[in-house]
Amino acid sequence: MPYPPQLQVQPLARPPHAAVRVPGSKSITNRALVLAALTASASQDTLLQGSLQSEDTEVMVECLTRLGFLVQTDWSTSSIRIRRPDGSTIVPNSAGDLFIANSGTSMRFLTALTALGHGRFRLDGVPRMRKRPIDDLVDALNQLGVRAVSEQGNGCPPVLIETNGLAGGMVRIKGGTSSQFLSGLLMAAPFARGDVLIEIDGPLVSVPYVAMTVRMMRHFGLVIEAEGSRRFRVPAPQAPRAIEPYAIEPDASAASYFFGAAAIAGGEVTVADLPSDSLQGDVRFVDVLEQMGCHVERTDQGITIRGGVLRGIDVDMNDISDTVMTLAAVACFAEGPTTIRNVAHIRHKETDRLAALTTELRRLGAGVVECADGLTITPALLRGAVVQTYHDHRMAMSLALIGLKVSGVVIDNPACVAKTYPRFFDDLERLR
Repeated sequence: MPYPPQLQVQPLARPPHAAVRVPGSKSITNRALVLAALTASASQDTLLQGSLQSEDTEVMVECLTRLGFLVQTDWSTSSIRIRRPDGSTIVPNSAGDLFIANSGTSMRFLTALTALGHGRFRLDGVPRMRKRPIDDLVDALNQLGVRAVSEQGNGCPPVLIETNGLAGGMVRIKGGTSSQFLSGLLMAAPFARGDVLIEIDGPLVSVPYVAMTVRMMRHFGLVIEAEGSRRFRVPAPQAPRAIEPYAIEPDASAASYFFGAAAIAGGEVTVADLPSDSLQGDVRFVDVLEQMGCHVERTDQGITIRGGVLRGIDVDMNDISDTVMTLAAVACFAEGPTTIRNVAHIRHKETDRLAALTTELRRLGAGVVECADGLTITPALLRGAVVQTYHDHRMAMSLALIGLKVSGVVIDNPACVAKTYPRFFDDLERLR
């Protein structure tokens, strides 16, 4: 969807009363693409339904195609079919030069997937991706018999993989920077030559995303034994049968913007078809809004938020860190300060999200104190301004919510939402 270089958000004339449908989950779509590719056969397609079309998922599709998997997309029906070439190895092609853009899930998951191949692979991305750490995963793959290196020696992409497959054995991996390192390793482990035992070194961030990976692996017929979130045993090699079809849930992170809109502007917003027992940890964002004073209703048809008088809270958001920016926008309209804690790892996302939020919320008039692992936001009289997005889709979508109540909020580079939600601003207009 083409957008102008800058987009002014018009305040709502009245509290919204709307039902919206958000696109499929990016986190689930990219995991499903990897799992479908690894479990696919030459005789039967694996069908993914409800798939998200976005920059990140298109990057994953393109890279899997470059690796030799047969991937057929029908974005008009949100469906993707995947098949393995007849007689191929786990990774069909023996070499590949993959461009990842700024898709963190694609970089982490494909680094692990290519380690299952036989040959030489190189993974690179945009300048920001070249600043995003991957050394913990590279170290883990080397423990499993792969030659994996950061090309520039700085622990970031480009990554070079020279491999004859994963040997199996015991591996320790750090979990304090991104849970995607562990998720990528878990999805690859069933296809090693021998059993894999994974132990987590230090704290593990974003635990619900690892739980999502484990549940999806089991759905795809893979065996994994999890001892809490600290130790995982994966028998290998496994040969599961392809499944058909696999349904992808609406994106809970995307839903958070519409829940946030109801909190900020009052009224009532329903996100259709989002289950309360979702695979996605970010569905718990509604619990945080409930703490702040919103009313939450969960039904088989979706989840509804009704706005109320908002009060500031003190909250650990480590497990739902993709919604930190949404909460930061909501916090600007609460009575009293809101403190967000234990999210230092979001400094390594598309931008340093704590620093970016501090700068842009202050530009809009809010009081913000930044610390090493979070923020304290104190409401103040807000004003319009041109806010920067830092090429970060979540900056654009979260700061747009402030424009629903404050005149003169202009989003610079609104097109960056294409990374996960190309039609976001069109759907935001549905609240009017």
